[in-house]
Amino acid sequence: MDSIRDLHQQLVTKQRSAVDIAQAALDRLQRLEPQLHSFLTITPDRALAQAQAVDDRLAAGEEIGLLAGIPIGIKDNLCTQGIPTTCGSQILAQFVPPYESTVTTKLAAAGSVMVGKTNLDEFAMGSSTENSGFQRSHNPWDLEAVPGGSSGGSAAAVAADQCVVALGSDTGGSIRQPAAFCGVVGMKPTYGLVSRYGLVAYASSLDQIGPFGRTVEDAAILLGAIAGHDPKDSTSLSVKIPDYTQFLLPDLKGIKVGVITETFGEGLDESVATAVQGAIEQLKALGAEIQEISCPRFRYGLPTYYIIAPSEASANLARYDGVKYGFRQPDAENILSMYTQTRSQGFGAEVKRRIMLGTYALSAGYYDAYYLKAQKVRTLIKQDFDTAFESVDVLVCPTAPTTAFKAGSKTEDPISMYLSDLMTIPVNLAGLPGLSLPCGFDDQRLPIGIQLVGNVLREDQVFRVAYAYEQSTPWHQQHPSL
Repeated sequence: MDSIRDLHQQLVTKQRSAVDIAQAALDRLQRLEPQLHSFLTITPDRALAQAQAVDDRLAAGEEIGLLAGIPIGIKDNLCTQGIPTTCGSQILAQFVPPYESTVTTKLAAAGSVMVGKTNLDEFAMGSSTENSGFQRSHNPWDLEAVPGGSSGGSAAAVAADQCVVALGSDTGGSIRQPAAFCGVVGMKPTYGLVSRYGLVAYASSLDQIGPFGRTVEDAAILLGAIAGHDPKDSTSLSVKIPDYTQFLLPDLKGIKVGVITETFGEGLDESVATAVQGAIEQLKALGAEIQEISCPRFRYGLPTYYIIAPSEASANLARYDGVKYGFRQPDAENILSMYTQTRSQGFGAEVKRRIMLGTYALSAGYYDAYYLKAQKVRTLIKQDFDTAFESVDVLVCPTAPTTAFKAGSKTEDPISMYLSDLMTIPVNLAGLPGLSLPCGFDDQRLPIGIQLVGNVLREDQVFRVAYAYEQSTPWHQQHPSL
């Protein structure tokens, strides 16, 4: 499928109509869906109505923005009024929100065409989209491999051209890791840059909504459309949003890039290390000044995250009790048994595991030993990044230690699964922007991703480095054969 800018040109020059573009996307989506299972809900009526509205505006001689008429997938933990929002969980299987999230409201106002809601690990808890309460998504590059998670449905949909761009959410790497596994661009913005109003909460101090695209420019356009202050979100930052596409330059003269030394070594696949080192050499060839940077507390990101995130999840998921909305066990004898049976039947194994971890960490006698200590380590991790950005503009490291693994290979070993987010989690703990883009393939023809990390609100520098690298390499032009 063409890029946002190419499709926009086709629309304004009347080469194609928005309805034609939407129908082509829907046809491909539905043809590939039996293989990929990227979507939980497909919305052809809404998509075609939105596309027709764009065509009507063009026929009336109105100008349209870049996103008008562009097919987009929405992760199914973003509330969409009148359309099911399940969070990949049986406990919300019948939930239809009475309101719209801020980001989807903005996209509808921009004229984008929502083709459906994408699959995810239940309540965004997972690294493979195998924890969905409905279906397992497949990687377009290898149908036996996982697409990553938790935003695996969005990543797979963009990689397979089921939509042009998609939205995901990232709590510990849930945009960047699937982007790496599926060979697309995925970005987690600075915490607070994008409103979380209407995003079903997992861990509120870590969650952030961000874009997937086939190219850096597509991701930059989509982020520009959804970013901005929102009075409905108390963590939303009141900052001016630039046109991120103006920073997409072909060279890196004057840019200082730091390589995080702690991310290379034991546990990193040789093919990933080789590809990322090659990408670093390419950045140098483009004019960037490369230096090694130590973030000594980087390695503590994983244990810190798995105290803080489950603790916040334990509090956030207490609302799913069968009283107000969602699934309710109908045969309960009293209110206590209704709570117990509703939650035991409605939640999957991984969600239950994290609720128990978090409840334990927050319990009397353990709060200081676990949660409070984790918050202190989080501060130290942020301090390491602050120190690093005193001498460099952007940090680089692998996005994930491996390429996409086979489905089922880690489901019996949660710790092994958690290690998939080793490189991405510290970025969330520090609230920084991080982007993954393709930098090669392993010997199984599975994509490899490189992660670029910027200082707070320096998405412009991240996009600049990503774009220069992308335009000087062939990886973004390669597609899975579906």
